Amino acid sequence: MKVNKKYIIPFIGLKLGLHDFDFQLDKEFFESFDYDEFNEVGLKVELQFEKKEIFFELNFKMSGFVEVPCDVSNELFKLKVEGDLRLIVQFSDEFNDDDIEILYLPHGEYQVDVSQYIYDLSVLSVPIKRVHPGIADGSLKLDVIDKLEENNSKSNIEIDPRWDKLKALITENK
Repeated sequence: MKVNKKYIIPFIGLKLGLHDFDFQLDKEFFESFDYDEFNEVGLKVELQFEKKEIFFELNFKMSGFVEVPCDVSNELFKLKVEGDLRLIVQFSDEFNDDDIEILYLPHGEYQVDVSQYIYDLSVLSVPIKRVHPGIADGSLKLDVIDKLEENNSKSNIEIDPRWDKLKALITENK
């Protein structure tokens, strides 16, 4: 992962109180994490950074779309995505990001990199099963579906007479 300066917030010069930051995510952002499951990206992340005396509170809100393939039809579609994340930043003797809700920065640190949290929020907000909305409402027209329906309507296939004898055995045993 490449470090991008646009996602580093130098908090040393910020006054106490609320500060707002906006980030526009594109495909290049995810490529820096070697993540290539999105064909197109249009995500906006709003970060409300509240600086307090001894800690910081970061509230992320993300909304927009990602273009992904449908798990059923493999057709590309734009999936609406929303998510939020609350993060507390405290100072400690050493760096520790094991807790998903608390980030410990070493004393003397003057900036925080929020790119990993934005990435995690974005990727985890996409559902595991991605289904094109046209499949749910039946409006998606695909050649494959038309061919399957055509083959199902042609049920002129002769059934082997041996199956009839086997079916008779089953009904006799009941």
